[in-house]
Amino acid sequence: MLDTELFACEALAKLGRIPKASLFQIQKRARFDVDRIKELELETNHDVIAFLKNLSENIGEDAKYIHMGLTSSDILDTALSVQMQEACDILIDDIKKVMRILRSKARRYKKTLMMGRTHSVHAEPVTFGLKMALYYDEMTRNLDRLKRSRSIISIGKISGAVGTYANIDPFVESYTCKKLGLKSPNISTQILQRDRHAEFLNAIAITGTSLEKFATEFRNLQHTEIGEVEEYFSSTQKGSSAMPHKKNPVICERICGLARVLRANALASMEDMVLWHERDISHSSVERVILPDSTILLDYMLNKFAEVVSRLIVHEDRMLENLNKSGGVVFSGRLLLELINKGLTRDEAYDKVQKVAFSAKKENLEFKEALQKDDGIHSILNAKEIEGLFDLRYHLKNVDRIFRHVGI
Repeated sequence: MLDTELFACEALAKLGRIPKASLFQIQKRARFDVDRIKELELETNHDVIAFLKNLSENIGEDAKYIHMGLTSSDILDTALSVQMQEACDILIDDIKKVMRILRSKARRYKKTLMMGRTHSVHAEPVTFGLKMALYYDEMTRNLDRLKRSRSIISIGKISGAVGTYANIDPFVESYTCKKLGLKSPNISTQILQRDRHAEFLNAIAITGTSLEKFATEFRNLQHTEIGEVEEYFSSTQKGSSAMPHKKNPVICERICGLARVLRANALASMEDMVLWHERDISHSSVERVILPDSTILLDYMLNKFAEVVSRLIVHEDRMLENLNKSGGVVFSGRLLLELINKGLTRDEAYDKVQKVAFSAKKENLEFKEALQKDDGIHSILNAKEIEGLFDLRYHLKNVDRIFRHVGI
C-alpha cells in the first residue's frame, strides 16, 4: 500500500502536480506503524483512512499530496494484485517441485507392472510409472492454469472514484503499475473486476482437486486387501489410540479434506463477481478470508503431497501378486482381438471369450487352463498362441512412446 502511494506521488511529481521538494520529504518520512493504524481504525472504522492518517503523522505538512485524486480501492486493489502475484509465484515453484518428484517416480517405476482397475475391478495390466506420468501430465496443466491466472491478476488500478480518471491522470496509473510489475486494465469501475480473482481461485481449486485425486488413489492402493503402496509411517508415529497395529494414510486424507475448502472458496470468489453498480464492498470481507486461506492451503497441500510422493513405499511384489490374483482373465481383451484376427466377427469372438472367462471363475480355474479345455477356442488357436496371450511384455510395448509424449 505504501509503495502504491509513493509511486503515485512520483507520477504526480512528473506531471508537475507535486513539488519536487515535497516529493523528497514524502519519500524520506513516509513510514507507518501497524499498532497505530489499528488504534486509528477504531476511531475511523476505515482501514485506508487510518493508514493515511498514520502516514500524515509521520510526513507532516507535505502529506496533503498523498492520495491526491485517488480512492481507497486504487490502493487496496493494486496492493492486493501484488500480493496475489507474489503468492502465485510461490505456488508455481511448489508445483514445479511436485512435478520433479513425480517425474523421478515415473522413471523409476516406468515398467513396474500392476493391475489396472476400472469400476474398482481388475481390467488390464498397467505400470505404476504410467500412473505417475499421468499425474505429472496433469500437473503441467495446473502449472499452465496458474501461470495464466498470474497474468490475469497482475493488474493494478489507479483511476479514482468510479474509474473515470476524472480526478487523476491515466499516466499515474500506467506509471505506478509499471513500477509495481503490474499492467493497467483496459477499463475499471471503482474496483478491478472480480472475474480475475475468481479465475485465480478456481485455478487453485482445480490444482487442489488434482492433489485430492492423486491422494485418493494412494489411499485406495493402501487398502489392506490391495496393499500396493503405503504412505510413509515413522518408527515413532502412532496410527490409533485403540489399535496399535494401525498405519493410516493420514496425510493423503488431510489433502483430500483440504481440497473441499479450496473448492468452497472458489465458489465464494464467483459470488464476489456480482456487485452493485460501480462497486459495493460485499466482496472485500470475503476476500480477506478466501485469498490468504486458499493460497496458504494450496502451498501447504503441495508441499505435503511432495513429501508423500517422495517417501511413498511401493510394494512391487504385491503389485505382481494382485495382477495374478484374477487368474489371468485380464488377458481376455487380447484373446478377443486374436479371435477377430482369425476371422470371427466381434460378436462371435466376444461371446466365446466371455463364456470361457465366466466358466473359469465359476470353476475356480486359471484362465489359461480354461482356454486349453475349451474345444471352441482350442480349434482356432494352438497352444503356443494361447500361451502368447499371457506375455506381460505385450502391455509394455508402448510405454516408452507414452513417456516421450508426456515429456518425461
